[in-house]
Amino acid sequence: MASYIGTATSRVDGRAKVTGEARYAGEFNVPGLVQGYVVGSTIAKGRIIRIDTNEALRVPGVIDVLTHQHRPSMPDRDDAYKDDVAPEKGSPYRPLYDDRILFNGQPVALVLAEDWETARFAASLVRIEYRKESHVTDLHAERDKAFAVEKPEKPRGNAEKAFAAADTRHEAEYFIPTEYHNPMELFASTAIWDDGKLVVYDKTQGVQNVQRYLCGVFEMQPDQLKVMSPYMGGGFGAGLRPQYQVVLAVLGARALKRPVRVVLDRAQMYGLCYRPATIERLALGAKAGGTIDAIMHEAIAVTSQFEEFSRNDTGWADLLYQNPNTKFVHRLARLDVPASSDMRAPGAATGVYALECAMDELAVALKIDPVQLRLQCYSDRDQNTDLPYSSKQLRECYRQGAAAFGWDKRNPEPRSMRDGNDLVGWGMATGVWEALQMPAAVRIVLTANGHAEVATAASDIGTGTYTIMAQVAADMLGLPIDNISVKLGDSTLPQCPVEGGSWIAASVCHAIATTARAVRGELLELASHMKDSPLAGADVDEVALVDGKLISKRDGARAVPIASAMQHGNADRITREETNNFEEDKSHARNTHSAVFAEVKVDEELGVIRVTRIVDAVAAGRILNPKTAHSQVMGGVVWGIGMALHEEALFDHQFGRVMNANIAEYHVPVNADVHDIKVIFVDEPDETINLLGIKGLGEIGIVGVAAAIANAVYHATGKRVRDLPITLDKVVQFE
Repeated sequence: MASYIGTATSRVDGRAKVTGEARYAGEFNVPGLVQGYVVGSTIAKGRIIRIDTNEALRVPGVIDVLTHQHRPSMPDRDDAYKDDVAPEKGSPYRPLYDDRILFNGQPVALVLAEDWETARFAASLVRIEYRKESHVTDLHAERDKAFAVEKPEKPRGNAEKAFAAADTRHEAEYFIPTEYHNPMELFASTAIWDDGKLVVYDKTQGVQNVQRYLCGVFEMQPDQLKVMSPYMGGGFGAGLRPQYQVVLAVLGARALKRPVRVVLDRAQMYGLCYRPATIERLALGAKAGGTIDAIMHEAIAVTSQFEEFSRNDTGWADLLYQNPNTKFVHRLARLDVPASSDMRAPGAATGVYALECAMDELAVALKIDPVQLRLQCYSDRDQNTDLPYSSKQLRECYRQGAAAFGWDKRNPEPRSMRDGNDLVGWGMATGVWEALQMPAAVRIVLTANGHAEVATAASDIGTGTYTIMAQVAADMLGLPIDNISVKLGDSTLPQCPVEGGSWIAASVCHAIATTARAVRGELLELASHMKDSPLAGADVDEVALVDGKLISKRDGARAVPIASAMQHGNADRITREETNNFEEDKSHARNTHSAVFAEVKVDEELGVIRVTRIVDAVAAGRILNPKTAHSQVMGGVVWGIGMALHEEALFDHQFGRVMNANIAEYHVPVNADVHDIKVIFVDEPDETINLLGIKGLGEIGIVGVAAAIANAVYHATGKRVRDLPITLDKVVQFE
């Protein structure tokens, strides 16, 4: 039987999604379902003085209006509201808890009605009187008050002194605005009440995280509350933590003792988490020949007043470029906004954007090709930990990416390449991300008819987890992929971490391998006791499951059909559940890498920018499924285009409110913005990182893309735009 691992395999859940069979959190209907609509605060900071719900309650079909004064009881301890991925410092937000207003759009009431339209109309009739307090939502206004947070990167040498003495110096500030996740599926929760117990269908990247969180908030026992999320229409990090609508849905269900659904509208999604706006200051000092003497990187990022969220923006240079003198500082500025959060490649998407633009500017100052500069400064070690990599094929990424793009035909002079009225620019950048893996448990049920069910509480957030799990299980169990069923997104299934950080593929697939080995051992025990067994005395690692048989690796003729072994042992099914724990590797750094090459065409008169070609060469260990992997990286590249040219939340700081809280005015790339994208997977065997040589792919696709585009825009126009997004008004006045 041919191996499924490494072959382009269509999604096993594809038919369910395109036919509508797959149901999402807001699509589970039960008799007596009540619809909830959220009333949001219209101020950014202050207190609620009075809430008048009388007019709303008079609307036919309205059942109740919940407020902080009128709701089921909730605990008053911070720890009751902590979830698995909450920041260590700060006090988690408590939905509908008290009269304090912490951000504009904060939920202050929940209207419960027999239908959604009635609930929405009645919500407009809720009257709220506030006592306003002065607020701040402008990062630039608060930058001088930002405080440093502890990060693992250690300074080396004397960066200030080395920078001052460098032959060539580059110092600049880069800015990334607040960006929102904007998944297609709105955040929604359906809480089904059943005589004191609850089944909650929630849009989430971690059903067990939500289940534990809700048990804390509502002081319920785990067996009283189950969370389900079989399908998710995009998360990108927004679903790592429980969002407030799930609390409100459960509040409503407990208050009415009826099933309740709460679906946020698109504007309300802008009251949830986001990629924090960040100011990045880079200072690079180099020798005339093109080696780096000093790197200083400071980041100032947004956080809320009530939680301290931050990720690593500043340490990526230590993974990429040899540099004896470094200084990294990460600061947070408190604003009156919701808590910031993880968004695809948190820290790297922003920090590497600034680093790679600065490297391009240094290459220009040194008059060295940008690829050549990176090769001259290439580091084979993580300099922060002083460790070699388990694998690093970044040099090959540069080589294959440049060859596929045609980089050698680039004229380095800005404004030197043209296509009619368009200025043509070519730029490149490096990408880097972590190759993480977490403990995960998997249960396999193998039946005598040759079917296997593989189950874990992981979510499939659209990345293809159902499919790669089926592929790995099919290979490990020696069965056709059609004989594998995968169960996900149920909090009662074996323990699994939230789906994020690009760690689920490596984590879950190795748990499958561990559990399949246990199944193989149990089958071998049954086969060994058969009369004249050809596998008598064999060890579990000396046999394999192939084509429905247990076969000796030494002699393929020595085999026992699975069905025969189970029949002999009177076993209708074999059930095993195992947890795969990864030992901490203190001997190697583990990362994925990429080289991104971009072509832009800029209308010389109008300044309109089109990204006409991108080549992204990625080294990410063993590729389980080239088809879904390509989709993952391509999606990341598209998001990188949006980050470079489109995405920006615009605030009215007078009201502390996002002005473009919709996907008509908050621009994201559409079909017309996306042209030729070529993804190259560079072969990268890695026997150190894990048994299967797997690294994650979710994040690496976006890292470096915005920088490559920004560098291409400079090459096309001679205009260096350092604050994203790069819009026509910023480039139309060419230098």
